[in-house]
Amino acid sequence: MTRRPGIAVPRTEDAPQQRQGGGSSTLTVIIAFGANLLVAAAKSAAAVVTGSASMTAEAAHSWADTGNQVFLLVAEKKSKKGRDQTHPMGFGREAYVWSMFAAFGLFTAGAVFSIMHGIQQLIEPEPAADFVIAYIVLAISFVLEGVSFLQAYRQARSSAARYRRHTLEHVVNSSNPTLRAVFAEDSAALVGILIAFAGILLHELTGSAVPDAVGSILIGVLLGVIAVVLIDRNRRFLVGQSVTPEIRRLTARMLLQQPQIERVTYLHMEFVGPGRLYLVAAVDLVGNDTERHVAVALRGIERRLEEDELIEEAVFTLSTPDEPSLFEDDEV
Repeated sequence: MTRRPGIAVPRTEDAPQQRQGGGSSTLTVIIAFGANLLVAAAKSAAAVVTGSASMTAEAAHSWADTGNQVFLLVAEKKSKKGRDQTHPMGFGREAYVWSMFAAFGLFTAGAVFSIMHGIQQLIEPEPAADFVIAYIVLAISFVLEGVSFLQAYRQARSSAARYRRHTLEHVVNSSNPTLRAVFAEDSAALVGILIAFAGILLHELTGSAVPDAVGSILIGVLLGVIAVVLIDRNRRFLVGQSVTPEIRRLTARMLLQQPQIERVTYLHMEFVGPGRLYLVAAVDLVGNDTERHVAVALRGIERRLEEDELIEEAVFTLSTPDEPSLFEDDEV
């Protein structure tokens, strides 16, 4: 058989920025960590001074986000370890495990505390004062959280633009849990600040602590929703998230364009980490060569695929004559 040119593996959702430019994810987390640490300290001080329920909830929110960034940094480091004998698919799924811890932390330390504190303030309201300090801290927090959000947004938009996707769609479906977590947490932080501002302002205008307490509860509900979404997305990738139909078609097209491959009868692709795929395919090769030459050809395909940093492992086998083709020419 004639040796083919190298195989060009199609790019999936976030493979370029995760594998080739993984530093951007780490930078995004570091910026988020620094912003949340400063904001958490400022909000905590303001919560003590003002006695505002919404400000207390926002302080808890920011401390939860700060702790989550530590989990995300661990996820970034551990998921990049190469595969060994005990982990033949590598350690990519570590990213989803540690991101899951971060999501649970956001739910318990942020959502539960904020809701409970708000309910407590409704039952036994406490007076608040020094509203100007609260407004100043919220304004500074909004700027710092905005800087962190812009970094996450730029990273997501750059990756989404390569595939002509909407940024939000890309963030939700991306195999990069770090980007998704920072984007979601920063978005929730900005919305939470606006809710806290409204609660404190109504507290000042009406003299009633009820709007402030309701603001705390709403912040908790917001964090709970974000946490549940993040937990669900990480769960999907931990149990074996497959690629989109679009990526399957692109991969089939890539295989069928190779001179040695006549048909594809089986194709399995799943994420084993951020931007890392496990690929199994059954193909019908052109001609009827000897078993030895066929085995050499298949191993050659696998090796060339695995040279691409996107493919963690590729396994090819031969199709039987009675197996139908998965894709026709007009489908790919």
